Amino acid sequence: MPRYVAFLRGVSPMNARMPALKLCFEAAGFSEVKTLLSSGNVVFNARSSSPAALERRAEKAMQAELGHSFSTFVRPSSYLQDLIDSDPFAGFSVPPSAKRVVTFLRGPVPPDLKLPIERDGASIVNANATEIFSAYVPDPKKGPVFMSLLERSFGKDITTRTLDTVIKCSRA
Repeated sequence: MPRYVAFLRGVSPMNARMPALKLCFEAAGFSEVKTLLSSGNVVFNARSSSPAALERRAEKAMQAELGHSFSTFVRPSSYLQDLIDSDPFAGFSVPPSAKRVVTFLRGPVPPDLKLPIERDGASIVNANATEIFSAYVPDPKKGPVFMSLLERSFGKDITTRTLDTVIKCSRA
């Protein structure tokens, strides 16, 4: 049975407990469910299906079990591993202290996207069909500038993880 990763938008320990999310995914009929970190990353097995169908199942189960839902972005684990192996940051000048970030989109990347897009030390450097790759150097004075840049460029129906988190999830 294929392994998938669901990245949920807006999850924090304050608004969702990981054991409760695990139960939601089990109620949706998924197996070998595991949560990672406390930011809404759920790894699970399911019969082969489209990511969009799996997203709808997960969101429906969260609504039924929790009384609310989180926007869900599903990718097959094998797809994530291929993405990591492709080294999407190769060939770009990213400072060693920069955080490398993957943003998951619900639909395709706009065809007229011109890169790089830069603002206050944050750079969107690369894109594939449904993900955006950016880097930023954390600056406590400016806050999460990279999120403003991403939301301004792609809207709010996105979710973002560090590359390290995506690697952990793909291997879980």
